[in-house]
Amino acid sequence: MKHQHLLQQNFQVTFNYDIVFSRSLFNVNNTSLMDVMKKEPGFQQPKVTIVIDKGVVDATSQFITKVIKYFNEYQFGVTESNILVVQGGEDVKNTSKYIKGVLELIHTNKIDRHSFLIAIGGGAVLDAVGYAAAIAHRGVRLIRIPTTVLSQNDSGVGVKNSMNYFGKKNFLGTFAPPYAVLNDSDFLTTLSDRNWRSGISEAIKVALIKDASFFDWIEHNTKALNTRNVSVMETLIIRCAALHTEHISKKGDPFEKGSSRPLDFGHWAAHKMEQLTNYDITHGEAVAIGISLDVTYSYLSHKIDKSSLDRILKCFLALGFAINHSVLDTHLDELVKGLDEFREHLGGQLTIMLLSDIGTGDEVHALDKELITESVQYLFSFCQLNTEVC
Repeated sequence: MKHQHLLQQNFQVTFNYDIVFSRSLFNVNNTSLMDVMKKEPGFQQPKVTIVIDKGVVDATSQFITKVIKYFNEYQFGVTESNILVVQGGEDVKNTSKYIKGVLELIHTNKIDRHSFLIAIGGGAVLDAVGYAAAIAHRGVRLIRIPTTVLSQNDSGVGVKNSMNYFGKKNFLGTFAPPYAVLNDSDFLTTLSDRNWRSGISEAIKVALIKDASFFDWIEHNTKALNTRNVSVMETLIIRCAALHTEHISKKGDPFEKGSSRPLDFGHWAAHKMEQLTNYDITHGEAVAIGISLDVTYSYLSHKIDKSSLDRILKCFLALGFAINHSVLDTHLDELVKGLDEFREHLGGQLTIMLLSDIGTGDEVHALDKELITESVQYLFSFCQLNTEVC
């Protein structure tokens, strides 16, 4: 007779973290960061170490001095030995040396689970530093301070951390919620026009699958966004971040155990294009093209009408995005292979988000290669017919 002993473990863990929207975060009179750090009962002055995106340091006068002054105003005793500057952009995720650098910073400063690691930078830096924070001591407290549109409205407010490996985007990574996220719109004024624009694609993404009125708002505010109206951008960031965080909490799958990934709309092609271009295009630029491809596929498969397709493509073009790229033509077979990599990365059944209407997503489990090819050709033809904006 076979005997079996079964123990079943079952527990729930609740995560709560604040997402704060502010300006001039490192002005000593702004207590937003201190309020977040001191919110726990029985607060005792913890150790702090800080990782900063080199792009932020280069674009902001005396930034490290300003950060040190801020923390020392509140008796944290921060010096340059507590600070590490890392390469920004996708490079920080393409090699393990930066992850090792952050781990060494944590080690030499004796950072533990009751300390704070603060990451200041764009989405790639937050990804990489978050990965290091998640694996050091099985998780140290991470405060994210996103500095780009893309990281403030999307990647920086979620629960993912990662680095690229085996030539695949985000192959290594963790789901680890941050301790808090603080968005400072002052950083937006330091961005290049390209990086200012780049993050808007993620707002269009979430509007197209979840909120038609938000897409209407983006359409009507293209001029203000193009002229770098900070107040309008703040509104876009807050609304986009709210839609992302609402999905994470209400969908009931924050760690992506299922196959459905609505927030990855347009991303199967985007991730592959980033790789095929050696990351010469930004994530946001790739997402704009990926969405354009998938909404065109939605039109050609009779899910949306031509009026809706035209509105979406012209909105991207009005904001200065490209909606096609030469790799769509020269590396189409490799691009289509991205579907398999996308399924492998996400696990389970291949699930791709298309559109049935502006504001309404429609998931499918297969894409037809011939229709993908036709969609690529359509995008190139569309640009030829709209040369005034392409």
